[in-house]
Amino acid sequence: MSDIISLEQAGYKYLRGVFQYSAGVASLPDFEIERVRFKKPLPLRDGFAAIKEHLENLGRPLIAFCACELRSPEPFTEATFEAFNRDYVSTLDDWNILQDGDNPIARSNVCPEINKPEIPSFYAFSYTVPASQLVKSCIIAGSAEMPEGKNNYRDHVIRLGDQSAEAMQEKARWVLSEIERRMSALGISWSDITATQLYTVFDVHPFLGEEIVERGAMPAGLTWHFARPPVDFADFEMDTRSVQTERIFG
Repeated sequence: MSDIISLEQAGYKYLRGVFQYSAGVASLPDFEIERVRFKKPLPLRDGFAAIKEHLENLGRPLIAFCACELRSPEPFTEATFEAFNRDYVSTLDDWNILQDGDNPIARSNVCPEINKPEIPSFYAFSYTVPASQLVKSCIIAGSAEMPEGKNNYRDHVIRLGDQSAEAMQEKARWVLSEIERRMSALGISWSDITATQLYTVFDVHPFLGEEIVERGAMPAGLTWHFARPPVDFADFEMDTRSVQTERIFG
């Protein structure tokens, strides 16, 4: 079975990932992806309600919801991360978005080091709308420095516990290669990207030019969020998107 699944009724295709999110989404012909950022993150329950209301106002089905960006107070342990993900996915199940056990929604979930939310919250969300012209849009889910779908994350982290310049460069190289794998699977290249986001509290300047700029990963610059990945042993995460229309609510 293909790892790329098209949801004609939703207007996008997704790259299979893990149960809590897909590895990325891209618009189907005649559709494009739009993004909304909340000026102040909304707690999950309020965020889901706002997403539902927005889609209803646009006349779009709930399944048009295709990606989100979350903010959590502190990095999770593997056990608490799984419990959080089960709770998060339950709403998607209620909305009939899950596809035979697959979760098509792309996602990032990071933990601000400063000005932390009190509880897990929505920072942004994305959805499809009909397009009047051919548009190549996508959201690539956040990736930290370990492969997904293993029996656990900790045993597979790149340079676990090492935040030296050399280790951080190796982590960045792995993450960027994984993002490129996801983009390639969805028919996307760096030249299509309109935003690149980085999440770390460690110094990236020693390898910024060599690992990120030179490979073309910053065609629209770089948005650096002073935040940690969602599990308590990861140090570096990135995501990317190609979106023509973005709004701010609140």
